[in-house]
Amino acid sequence: MELTHIDEKGNTRMVDVGDKMHTRRVAKAQSVVTMQDSTLNLIVAGKMPKGDVFACARVAGIMAAKKTSDLVPMCHPLPLEKITIDIEPINKTQVRILATAQCTYKTGVEMEALTAATMAGLTIYDMCKAVDRTMRIDEVFLLHKDGGKSGVFNREI
Repeated sequence: MELTHIDEKGNTRMVDVGDKMHTRRVAKAQSVVTMQDSTLNLIVAGKMPKGDVFACARVAGIMAAKKTSDLVPMCHPLPLEKITIDIEPINKTQVRILATAQCTYKTGVEMEALTAATMAGLTIYDMCKAVDRTMRIDEVFLLHKDGGKSGVFNREI
């Protein structure tokens, strides 16, 4: 298997996508934030001292997706067409963040979706840490990708 980010001398490089065709690319990633039930109750009731936690996390996830190439060294800057961040409680102590990224370009949007899901989780942590230091962010992974030469990927969960 050829390592695409390493040249023939072993040096790190950005992959050349110049000759690739533009295709529609979609990726969906998740993260799960675990917290005390009292913390989730405050968020859902809109009583967290720092404001609307989920709204802020959605904005942070979108902003992060747009900055992925600034954060991950070998990522190409992409002309993102759509980013969505869905956040919902999945039980009394956890929220699931689903980030979907979409573009028509020469390379995939997996890193953008993963970055969005992670930053949304970090924002929830930041906004709630004053009332709950036990929070953790887990289960960050790619759920789905479509487009490009490698085709479709769906994680079985």
